Amino acid sequence: MNVIIAAAGTGGHINPGIAIANKIKQENKDAKITFIGTIRGLENDLVPRAGYDLERIEAYGINRKINLENIKNILKTLHSFKEAKKIVKKLEPDLVIGTGGYICGPVMTAANKYKIPTILHESNAYPGVAVKLLSGKVNTVLVGFEDAKKRLPKAKKVVVSGTPTKLKKISLNESQKEEIKKSLGIKNDLPIVLVFGGSQGAKSINDALLGMIAERLNENYNVVWAVGQKQYDTVKEKLEEINLNINNVKNMAIVPYIYNMQEVMNLADIIVARSGAMTITEVATLAKPAIFIPFPFATENHQEYNARVLADVGAAKIILDKDLNKDILNNKVLEILNNKELQLEMSKNAEKIAISNVEERIYNEIKKLLKY
Repeated sequence: MNVIIAAAGTGGHINPGIAIANKIKQENKDAKITFIGTIRGLENDLVPRAGYDLERIEAYGINRKINLENIKNILKTLHSFKEAKKIVKKLEPDLVIGTGGYICGPVMTAANKYKIPTILHESNAYPGVAVKLLSGKVNTVLVGFEDAKKRLPKAKKVVVSGTPTKLKKISLNESQKEEIKKSLGIKNDLPIVLVFGGSQGAKSINDALLGMIAERLNENYNVVWAVGQKQYDTVKEKLEEINLNINNVKNMAIVPYIYNMQEVMNLADIIVARSGAMTITEVATLAKPAIFIPFPFATENHQEYNARVLADVGAAKIILDKDLNKDILNNKVLEILNNKELQLEMSKNAEKIAISNVEERIYNEIKKLLKY
């Protein structure tokens, strides 16, 4: 099996592509898999690290502002269609898979020209522009959420497959819990609220947490707070302004980034986060009560649509970014923590949304398309 996977830009596009590649390799050890990405995105780190070849084209997303730089990018993107055709013709794949984003335009168009079977995967509840435009031209569209299906009326075939994630639900024994807490510097048995805003952090969430610290609002619960690599020093300085050491804030474990996210998420009682497709998938998979603060500038407001997938079934609460402050966040946290029945209900409702055996579902669609 010879497969091209188009995945570029962010981990939300690239990691599902890598998970699909890993499943294909698991089932077909001799499979040849090549990624197509850009010269700029995270794929330049993540794809080679995962052990796959990466071809690059110079494509850009659509920016509605009219200026010289954007005109240049449009011309480069138009040229990327020729680049993609050359790569596809050279590699002669049996199948081309795209995981959303602007990279899919030139690559899927090239696959169609050479009559190569195609699959698109969309992680978000509200499909992106590329997936919507290409949905009627590819053989199969795989979606992470049922809600996305109704938003792709032109698609030939839509399958709710779920989105692959590395995180799994695990039962931690008391010894394991204590070990994780020790690694975080937590020395009490208070409930744990995990807060993160993505790898780069989220300023509005960080500002709300700083306000909570200043007024000691989290007296009755611990916060494990991943502030983001780029914002860690800023948060550290702001805490110093109120005479606090970032490593010694009561009931707080403050870190730039969490590398053992599976263990920490399984340990947490509540998740507070942005609502990218991967986060939604992980929260549902781990069946955790959540408070989502959608990123307000996400394309077509897709993060709010993602958050509502869980909120509409009673598995999550939503605080819009414009409404976020220390008091609203603290009150919402306490609303959940002080009601054990609500926590259990939210957890059960999250499980209803979770999709099991995602990689197997995706691979089955690949086999159907290629008649394996």
